[in-house]
Amino acid sequence: MLSLKLGLSLNTIKPYGEWTPYGDANLVAWYKNKTGITLNGSDVSVWADSSRNSFDMQQATATEQPAYNASTGALTFVPADSNNLQTLGQISLTGAFTIGMRVNMLAAGGVPLADNTTVGEFIKYTTSSQMRIKIDNSQVDITLNGGNTFGDDFLVITRDESNKITLHLDGEPQTDTETLSGTADIDAIGVRRTDTNPFNGTIKEIQIYSTTNATLTANVNDYLENL
Repeated sequence: MLSLKLGLSLNTIKPYGEWTPYGDANLVAWYKNKTGITLNGSDVSVWADSSRNSFDMQQATATEQPAYNASTGALTFVPADSNNLQTLGQISLTGAFTIGMRVNMLAAGGVPLADNTTVGEFIKYTTSSQMRIKIDNSQVDITLNGGNTFGDDFLVITRDESNKITLHLDGEPQTDTETLSGTADIDAIGVRRTDTNPFNGTIKEIQIYSTTNATLTANVNDYLENL
């Protein structure tokens, strides 16, 4: 096993005073680009949580470990191999939240972030222009603004105190907003319960917060855009 400790590499050092997720008190989990990676050959066996909460994502089955690109920090998830990572803990978002991802969706039908032990908890690409969010087995579909399609994007999904769900695509809030209450459970990257809808694409980073506000949304968008 080879553990990559790249948190202080030149391309991840931020200028003094610049915002980072680690400084936010509401940070729940942070799967940071090029950081916390443990390799099994060229595949990822652990993606450690860079927050203080130790929700490390891991995969003991070698054939299901996503491949790693050391140059970009991207993890590649191939549906035929059921590539996925899971945490032994349980992330539960009972109220407002913010979820940011730097992700490249190669084909619709998969889930980049979900729960593999609780039914009805996932974020899924249903089509090239629609995303489904399911919480407590209730779902909403968010359709992108006309002409927009998913691909190599930075995405921010927020739920406010009124349970309004908003999807930001490459910094642009989409017009289609939905309402969805309940506890959002997360314990897996790349599959949902049970080992279904494997993700097809690459993921560079995921950030999860237990709050939302305009400043946080702007900061997450800016941070992910620069990866």
